[in-house]
Amino acid sequence: MPTPLLLSDAIEFLIEQAKKNGADAAESFGVDSTTTSAECRQQKTETLEYAQTAAVDLRVFCGHRPATVSSSVLEKEALKELAERAVQMAKVVPEDPYCGLADPDSQARTLPDLDMYDAEEKSAQQLLDLALETENAAMSVKGVFQSDGAGTSVDKSHIIMASTTGFKREYNRSSASFSVSVIAADDDGNKEMDYDYSSAVYFSDLESPEKIGKSAGERAVKRLNPQKIASQTMDVVFEPRLARELIGTLTSAINGAAIARGTSFLKDCLHTQILPEELTLLEDPFKKRGLRSRPCDAEGLPCQPKALVEKGVLTTWLLDLHSAGKLNMAPTGHATRGLGGSPRPSASNLTLTGGKISPEELIKGIKNGIYVTQLFGQGINMITGDYSRGATGFLIENGKITVPVSEITVAGSLKDMFKNMIATNDLDERYAFNVPTLCLPQMSVAGK
Repeated sequence: MPTPLLLSDAIEFLIEQAKKNGADAAESFGVDSTTTSAECRQQKTETLEYAQTAAVDLRVFCGHRPATVSSSVLEKEALKELAERAVQMAKVVPEDPYCGLADPDSQARTLPDLDMYDAEEKSAQQLLDLALETENAAMSVKGVFQSDGAGTSVDKSHIIMASTTGFKREYNRSSASFSVSVIAADDDGNKEMDYDYSSAVYFSDLESPEKIGKSAGERAVKRLNPQKIASQTMDVVFEPRLARELIGTLTSAINGAAIARGTSFLKDCLHTQILPEELTLLEDPFKKRGLRSRPCDAEGLPCQPKALVEKGVLTTWLLDLHSAGKLNMAPTGHATRGLGGSPRPSASNLTLTGGKISPEELIKGIKNGIYVTQLFGQGINMITGDYSRGATGFLIENGKITVPVSEITVAGSLKDMFKNMIATNDLDERYAFNVPTLCLPQMSVAGK
């Protein structure tokens, strides 16, 4: 029986075979990962899983013709066929003048240690105990009557990147997370659901199960007996969980691939003001234990901390080699990729700074508004910037958060939302995107 190659040997073998079959250039990306997870519901075990997988891909170039193949079989004969197939594919696909590997002289030579790997092992039973404890904390909240389940998972990966440019990067990465979702009910049988979660690179950096469980339970209970409101124009406040989503929309709008296609509402806004002057959006790919930290990008190009938006002004696009070539610009070190895929631009760790007031002060200054805690639907047009999402939350009346509301839609223009947003100072640095509570003045709110 053929013996599988080690991941590093498989990658070197693939690149060698690609060159033998006539490829002008090639790169390979490999991942060896283990995932342990546990789920429970109503204090009963639902699943205990342990999965170990290893796979590689190969991206080849015949002139300006690229092709990508992947396999989870790391045996020589299978990899020989894979490399041969990749080159055959590349010879018949249309030319792409912007594809290719990075210039070796531009690739990173020294890579900082970002503390991205937690070597401590956790058994499935330990993960189950955490899920049970989290669920128990949520169920102990008065008004919660049923769990929709709790789960915990830990992933550990060994990753290797190598190419014919001579670049090679080999590193370990880990992640851990857990969550719980519960249903609250009142005496009349009305029900509402909510959840909470925690994620981190190191298991020890996760929030406590008591905190996450209690938060999920309290969120569900507070949503009971929501009211409907009339359609009107109101100040809309996004809690940090939703504010992070909104900043994610901004990064999508400055993604070089979208800019090159002309499919972004911000395509003409480079070096112009898109946020209030007091706000700056910082990116730090070198953050220790950061959820999106990276010492270099997926094309081997150096990363560096920078302000994507400085004092309200958009300073850069997020560019990989391909999108940079289309725009006749230099790449910015934002390439990311997964197994079997081509590089694409993406942001690393982000922090929105400049908020001066507390959330309490913000709320106190709102006479009529909505504090939004959940959004639904995909009503975002990235070409025009039109924004319309279903929402639930709480009414803000004369500076106080009062009754829950549901069955509303919040709508506006993303350009206006970004330029007029008001940020508070309640930053929490635990996430990939760290964004405080945001107020979006005078949005359209559709109700009954």
